[in-house]
Amino acid sequence: MLIKGADLLVDGSVALAKRYSISNLVIGLTIVGFGTSAPELVVNIMSAVSGTTDLAIGNIIGSNIANVFLILGICAAIYPLTVQKNTVFKEIPLSLLAALVTFIFASDVIIDAGHGASLNSITRIDGLVLLSFFAIFMYYIFGIAKSSGDAGAEIEVKQLSTLKIVLYIVGGLIGLVIGGAWIVDGAVIIAQFMGISESVIGLTIVAIGTSLPELATSISATLKRQADIAVGNIVGSNIFNIFWILGLSAVISPLPLQNNSLIDFVFLIASSLLLFVIMFIGKRHTIDRWQGWLFIAIYVMYIALFFVR
Repeated sequence: MLIKGADLLVDGSVALAKRYSISNLVIGLTIVGFGTSAPELVVNIMSAVSGTTDLAIGNIIGSNIANVFLILGICAAIYPLTVQKNTVFKEIPLSLLAALVTFIFASDVIIDAGHGASLNSITRIDGLVLLSFFAIFMYYIFGIAKSSGDAGAEIEVKQLSTLKIVLYIVGGLIGLVIGGAWIVDGAVIIAQFMGISESVIGLTIVAIGTSLPELATSISATLKRQADIAVGNIVGSNIFNIFWILGLSAVISPLPLQNNSLIDFVFLIASSLLLFVIMFIGKRHTIDRWQGWLFIAIYVMYIALFFVR
């Protein structure tokens, strides 16, 4: 329901936007961009509101780790991915910056050790800073999209009647809300039943579940040999997840972290750092098949660590 709700909301909103002659550029950067992140956004808002903050943080960190190591790994294993220069030198470093900034915000105990800090937390002020970064990121994206001229040209628009547009948008919102509530409630029940933390459920089951739209989009793009879309979708989603969704979640409710969650931040930073380094190993600006299998192996190792922890 969560994922189908996001699909319906995007289809209905795109059809409505086209009816009012809004450009493909604006549609692609706003409606479609925000729509693919809707599952993570809904789950995080509901988690923040209900007080299950471990789930909110775990969902974002886990989704970003899965996006690179699992989804890009699978895509590269299918077919080598050649990455645009802009993505290599601007967007991947920006996703690394997002991970580093979040790690700094989440390291209160380490940074303020001499001042008696006993709890790591992403505060409302931290959330506002993340949202400020997001505003800068959107400004950058609009700038390069306008200069490229043909951004968003490949957006498929379903021709819908007014009634269908209303039903798609309303139905999509209902699906997102109900599906999001079920995921949050179900994750808490699973955590209690299995005797593990909500954070672990967020980092694994919920993270992979909310990343399914990215998985479907990137695999489809890979099979069509559209590597730019496959990689850009993942890197853009990772930046969205931290700057927009984590920032908004922290503004709604401060997000305290478990002390053992820093290992997850290490993997989060490593995912962007390794993605950048791999651009210069072997064939330049290309993720080869063996590197894709390496990513998958790292993700399997990451999941295996939960049994050790």
